[in-house]
Amino acid sequence: MGFLLRRITQSLKPMNQRTQLIHTDSDIVRAICDSLKRGWNWDTLTSKFHSVKLDGKLVENVLLRMKEPSDAKRALGFFHWVSHTKNFEHGVWSYSITIHILVRARLLMDARALIESVLKKNVGNSLKFSVVDTLVSSYEVTASNPFVFDLLVQAYAKMRMFETGFDVCCYLRERGWPLSLISYNTLLRVVQRSDQNALVWKIYEHMVERRSYPNEDTVKILIDALCKEGELRKYADMLDRIHGKRCSPSVIVNTSLVFRILEEDRVEQGMVLLKRMLQKNMLLDTIAYSLIVYAKVKLGNLGSAKEVYEEMLNRGFQANPFVYTLFIGAHCKEGRIEEAQSMMHEMENMDLKPYDERYNFLIEGCAKAGRVEESVSYLKKMMESRFIPSLWAFNEMVGKLCEIGNAEQANAMLTILLDIGFTPNDITYSLLIDGYARKGENDEVLKLYYEMESRSLSPGILVFTSLIKSFCQCGKLEEAKKYFRIMKDRSIAPSLSTYETLIANHVDQGNTEGDDCSLCNETVLKD
Repeated sequence: MGFLLRRITQSLKPMNQRTQLIHTDSDIVRAICDSLKRGWNWDTLTSKFHSVKLDGKLVENVLLRMKEPSDAKRALGFFHWVSHTKNFEHGVWSYSITIHILVRARLLMDARALIESVLKKNVGNSLKFSVVDTLVSSYEVTASNPFVFDLLVQAYAKMRMFETGFDVCCYLRERGWPLSLISYNTLLRVVQRSDQNALVWKIYEHMVERRSYPNEDTVKILIDALCKEGELRKYADMLDRIHGKRCSPSVIVNTSLVFRILEEDRVEQGMVLLKRMLQKNMLLDTIAYSLIVYAKVKLGNLGSAKEVYEEMLNRGFQANPFVYTLFIGAHCKEGRIEEAQSMMHEMENMDLKPYDERYNFLIEGCAKAGRVEESVSYLKKMMESRFIPSLWAFNEMVGKLCEIGNAEQANAMLTILLDIGFTPNDITYSLLIDGYARKGENDEVLKLYYEMESRSLSPGILVFTSLIKSFCQCGKLEEAKKYFRIMKDRSIAPSLSTYETLIANHVDQGNTEGDDCSLCNETVLKD
């Protein structure tokens, strides 16, 4: 009997030891870690710990006990084992700890795979910073490496989650976590290949603000962005006017960034960025001065702009066509045509080569000031110099010519311009049609209407109103009603004056019933 009891006691001893082993969470953690270090496979681990119920805290403690680089592969094995055999659903926290461990051990392929996995799991999560937040929170406890954040941003780029990736860049910078230039370039390259060019320049602005300065790869990406936008020639030509010769690609992209910011009326930010670029020799002094003049002119501070220009000259820099054209444009905008013309003559005396924008300012400025003949004269000079006017300048001139009853001259100028590549818009034709309609020249009105349609330009309310009034003036009521119907069929709401014109014409012709009553009812509803 005693022998039997001893045998039973001996058979139960391992079980008692095992029970004691897993009596507390710390014992379980220690046992799992020891088993992993012995190289046990998943089946053995599952057999030994089948009764252990895992929770987030226990998983975290096991991972943290294996945070050293020598244990990183075991930590990864444990991460996958609990997921596949214990049906444990990893949260962002356990993902983050494992990612930190892998990065610290330079197991970068495995780290990238887990980062992409956790990002996919959290797509659509309203808390878009949940992953980066958790990585930041778990950084110290894992004694991690900042490179983990580079991998995160690069993963966002790879998964084409550019906007969130950029938001994460900003989030990290605000909290003092620097990113490598490689990460920025990776994000820039992917965004540049998409259709979000505006984001390219937003990222580059952020980089310069945070003193992450470009290398050759960055400049190449940004030059490609300018080509894709069709803007490279614009900025290269601008720098030719300022500097007098071709500038390097890096100067082109930096000028482009500052100019864009100034165009968006973010003058203060533009000036801060400009100063930083000058300190790092990313821009030439003459370009910086010219951009400051542009900023002052844009703010409407012409006096201050001239002071900057004088300082520029006093420091030995030459006058340039870009700055002169800015002053000409500012004078024209304020109706000071004589001052603008005076500056134009100064340009000519200094042999500063004019370009299209100077003529556009003068054409528009003279037209607005009622100096229509001078406006036409500048247009002719512009064409002689082989420039094509801008739409806004030409339309301003056309409108003034038509106002003074000279639609024929405006139309003749359009004919010449069409032959050299000018592309009119619906406003151009609307102004011409209105001009001829005032004179009652129906044939020209119809000719322009059909020309407009042949160019796939949709006539608007001004065109139809002019057509209807023109036919009514000539007593061609049926023609007027025809275009009135076309107008309504195209869902263009007639103006009150159009109704009044048609009703008056009905009355003049003695038609006081039928269509006349219908028009009256529509007029009442219009009111």
